[in-house]
Amino acid sequence: MPAITYELIKEDAATGARAGIIHTPHGSFPTPIFMPVGTQGSVKGVSPEEARDLGAGIILSNTYHLFLRPGSALVKEAGGLHKFMNWDGAILTDSGGFQVFSLGDLRRITEEGVTFRSHIDGSKKFLSPEVSMQVQMDLGSDIVMAFDECIPYPADYAYTKASTERTTRWAKRCREYMTSPHQGLFGIVQGGMFKELRTQSAQELIELDFPGYAVGGLSVGEPKDLMYEMLDHTVEQLPKDKPRYLMGVGTPDCLVEGVRHGIDMFDCVFPTRVARNGTAMTWQGRMVMKNAEYTHDFRPIEEDCDCYACRNYSRAYIRHLIRANEIFGLRLLSLHNLRFLQRFTRAMRQAILEERFGQFRREFLDQYNYNAQKPIG
Repeated sequence: MPAITYELIKEDAATGARAGIIHTPHGSFPTPIFMPVGTQGSVKGVSPEEARDLGAGIILSNTYHLFLRPGSALVKEAGGLHKFMNWDGAILTDSGGFQVFSLGDLRRITEEGVTFRSHIDGSKKFLSPEVSMQVQMDLGSDIVMAFDECIPYPADYAYTKASTERTTRWAKRCREYMTSPHQGLFGIVQGGMFKELRTQSAQELIELDFPGYAVGGLSVGEPKDLMYEMLDHTVEQLPKDKPRYLMGVGTPDCLVEGVRHGIDMFDCVFPTRVARNGTAMTWQGRMVMKNAEYTHDFRPIEEDCDCYACRNYSRAYIRHLIRANEIFGLRLLSLHNLRFLQRFTRAMRQAILEERFGQFRREFLDQYNYNAQKPIG
């Protein structure tokens, strides 16, 4: 049996939205799912125990950052990332490709791999498909991502084609090097904003028979309409019996559209990043907690939310903490935002199971887009 398997429970006939279960060596979790991001082996401001209580069955950690610090050999010595960070659920590690390619002038791409300068101390480093696979095997994550190039937007056809074809060659090298039977290697479909290249990428990766497929190179600055067009086309190419993962997406409007297009898994730093900026995520939209309107507001962030922050603290108190630069305020907002996304994805799943996802999507977007035009009280 492969380390990672997908069980389709229900598919919405009108939209293609899916409710399923992904099985991993560290437990199973329902989909659609949002994965909190623990970049350096820690979800910012949130303990592993709190992440579990929030309903997260899987978290994401970053190969690039753990490669640089503390180094994968140390994590392996500790017994793997699960033991190192005291997390008993599933872990997905990205390949490090996105971080490396975002370094711009600090990196040089060749067929062999990428040479770059560490953002920490400027030292020269090298990542290749083989190095990325070895680091991820050392980390012992459940889901391993193939090393790829995240194509920037905009990019011309010639560059996109060359990059996409190199990503396929790198995926083959990852497949050959990855030998751990307890980890599942996902391929990443690239192709930029060219449907022909996305079809080519998907078909070539499917031939390698990965246990799951990610859609890469979207949400990189392109208009949302173009993103959804490319997503729709890409998902059409992917097998129905494997999990589908849209990388780097975490706002509720993008999540509901991703699910509408048949996506099962999402991740993004967005919920904890905006929490550190003093913003709460709600069903109605974003609440900027620094705003004066919350000074005397003793209601919870959301009346029906069961998170620790909403059960115990008021908007007025959280506003005070944020304005006073108290770390506890940022933690409360992080806990709320992460719990919101768990509740949101589970509500979408329930709507799929009850054959009312289309109605759910319309009603949510009508409310969300309307409230985006006005402050939330």
